[in-house]
Amino acid sequence: MAAAPHTPRPSMRDLIQRRRRAGFLGRGAELDAYRRNFALGTEDPAYRFLFHVRGNAGIGKTSLLQELERIAREHGAVTARTDDSLGGAVEVMAAVSAQSAELGRPLKAVDRLLHTYRQRRHEAESALGAPGADPADPGAPTPAARATAQAALTGLGMLPVVGALAGALDPGQVAEGADRLRTVLSARLRSHDDVQLVLDPLSVLTPVFVTEVGRIAEEVPWVALFLDTYERTAPFLDRWLRDLLAGERYGALPGNVVVTLAGQRSLEPATWADWADLVVDLPLAPFSETETRTFLSGRGVHAEPVVQDVLRLSRGLPVLVSTLAESAAQAGAVDDPSTTAVERFLRWEADPVRRAAALAGALPRHLDEDVFRAVAEEPGGDLFGWLRALPFVDVRGDGARYHEVVRAPMLRLQRTTSADRWRAAHERLARCFTDRRETESRGLGRHLRWGEEGWRAARLEEAYHLMCANPREALPAVLRDGIDACDEGPEVARRWAATVGAAGEDGDATVLREWGTGLLDALRDQERGTIAVLGMLLGQAGLTDLQRTQALAVRGQAYRRRGEYTEAFADFDRAVELSPRAPRPYTGRAVTHRVLGDFDRALEDHDRACALAPDGERTLGNRGETYRLAGRLDEALADFDGALGIAPATTWMMASRADVLRRLGRPREALVDLDRALALEPDYVWALVRRSRLRRALGDADGGVVDLDRAQALSPDDPWLVGERGETLRERGRYAEAVAQYDRALALDPDYTWALGSRALAWYALGRGDLALADLDRALGMDPEYAWARARRAEIVAGITTEGDASTR
Repeated sequence: MAAAPHTPRPSMRDLIQRRRRAGFLGRGAELDAYRRNFALGTEDPAYRFLFHVRGNAGIGKTSLLQELERIAREHGAVTARTDDSLGGAVEVMAAVSAQSAELGRPLKAVDRLLHTYRQRRHEAESALGAPGADPADPGAPTPAARATAQAALTGLGMLPVVGALAGALDPGQVAEGADRLRTVLSARLRSHDDVQLVLDPLSVLTPVFVTEVGRIAEEVPWVALFLDTYERTAPFLDRWLRDLLAGERYGALPGNVVVTLAGQRSLEPATWADWADLVVDLPLAPFSETETRTFLSGRGVHAEPVVQDVLRLSRGLPVLVSTLAESAAQAGAVDDPSTTAVERFLRWEADPVRRAAALAGALPRHLDEDVFRAVAEEPGGDLFGWLRALPFVDVRGDGARYHEVVRAPMLRLQRTTSADRWRAAHERLARCFTDRRETESRGLGRHLRWGEEGWRAARLEEAYHLMCANPREALPAVLRDGIDACDEGPEVARRWAATVGAAGEDGDATVLREWGTGLLDALRDQERGTIAVLGMLLGQAGLTDLQRTQALAVRGQAYRRRGEYTEAFADFDRAVELSPRAPRPYTGRAVTHRVLGDFDRALEDHDRACALAPDGERTLGNRGETYRLAGRLDEALADFDGALGIAPATTWMMASRADVLRRLGRPREALVDLDRALALEPDYVWALVRRSRLRRALGDADGGVVDLDRAQALSPDDPWLVGERGETLRERGRYAEAVAQYDRALALDPDYTWALGSRALAWYALGRGDLALADLDRALGMDPEYAWARARRAEIVAGITTEGDASTR
């Protein structure tokens, strides 16, 4: 007889979820409204795709969201849930992708682009400083055009142009040619989207996110997204979310995507006023006395004095009703009107070890078993399992966090009972996260640490506990962290600033609370927030000269990215004066000179940086890039060789060295570099196109087409790639088809001068000299300094007159 099939034992997480599901009380109207929505077709006028749960802290928003997520999954939905631990829309998209992958529905294109985004942020020094192709390339922009491109990339509408560009640029050219210049810069750098990805990641990432969510939505009945604690994330998510749902900026989400927000306040009228008829508003009220009594009865709490105690202390807040019911079944009431709900819960817990564990578990913001062992006085047995099952603990994966309504009074109780024990516990927790941070730092260069989530999360928790233990003593080092956080970007800076504010609230430290409020207020400005924060940090007396130098260098880089060159130079100059032996300000100033086409002054600064840091891959790599753009190929090659000897897996340097080798007449060595770069980064569009050109030049036409196909699959509407497709057809003598591709490229970007020049050659090969001249005249009208177009025009005119052949590229 065959043995009965083995039934897997439920995990602890499964048991916790079952218990809470069985004990979930009330909210029938809200659950029914959400459930009924799935029964409607998306074409039904009553169907809604946006729900908003709102109510005071402790009212049960998170618990209701968990029930709604369960209902969504029962209806076949792929779900994802986020909260205020994330610092912005990029992190929200990353979290949704990760959770979708856990359900077997990965958003692979989003993951790839997120990986590219993180790489490009670290490459921005060189990427933003290399806006032109090599001068030998047809249609390479002049230094003035490169400077105009950099200004256009800021997207700021800086008119009239001020600072270092004053008098050098035509404001009308900046305003009218911004799109064209953006395309030229992106095309020469890597791809149409690459620079935009660094400067405005949402505009590049979100359409891919929409496409991937749409793909998942075609495979499953529903996609349900849940954003908890929205009152905290709304300041930097509101506009993005509204644009995402509207479908006009990033592409349209499918109708079977349902989004649910949960926050304490109503939605911001300035953003959502015209959506009132599209949102299902679910305001939550406290439990009625009848609902509370029903819940207590279901938990075996019948004694009237105890019921009265729960009614008085909980005020109908579900999290407190559930918490008090946890230990009240066997307890008698103690009529002490001054007691709080949390104090009563602790008194009703008869086991002193469990009482101590519940208090200790409140100290960390994010709890796992290792952290619990670091803080609990007696962590043995299955105390952590018991803790995770408590009604006020929200379990996420292997971790957990306390509900704020319960955590805050537990923290207050410990802070006011014994300052010494409070300090000692937080110091133990800080050491725990110090060890975790040091483990995460293995193999990471210092400049990469804040870009790695594991290291960053450990450092932020370490800083939080140090501030809780000794606010004034810890604050200077934490503020210095802000320089690195701002260097990494606004989302990381917001998480750092929120950590300062949280330590101020939880530790009742006025100085931390004020800093946290000020920093977060500054970071509400999506464009200039990090610049403002760096200004606040520079205003502090506690920074050393080296730290002040670093802050000035980071702010100078931020100014340069916005096209504010006068301010950038001022910061780099001050940084050099403060720390003449620090290499980064010289490199920052050099790249700014390079952006403006002043290669001689750029190389003077590069030489200073390299003399100070001869083994620095960044200093060498950046100087190599300037040599490459200046056409000094042997010197560029030497620097790239040196930099890649230090950091051999740096793909942008491999690609740049490949370009140098190609121009030195060493195409097969160039191909080796491009092969290596693409093995490490298969979706590197710029390298794919460069390899496509090399393969075609070496006689591998089919391989060149494969690379170009792959590049176009990654960026199908990139006019540069469409124009490149036309170039491959023109090389094969398929001139009419080439013209069709150039036509499409110009439809995507009417001011794409390179495509105009190439189409002119195709027209001439088809015997239409008149159309060829018209295209070249149009290109020269847009860019009078387009020397290649002027030379081709002269040759075509000569060819028409003498009936000779036109020269080719």
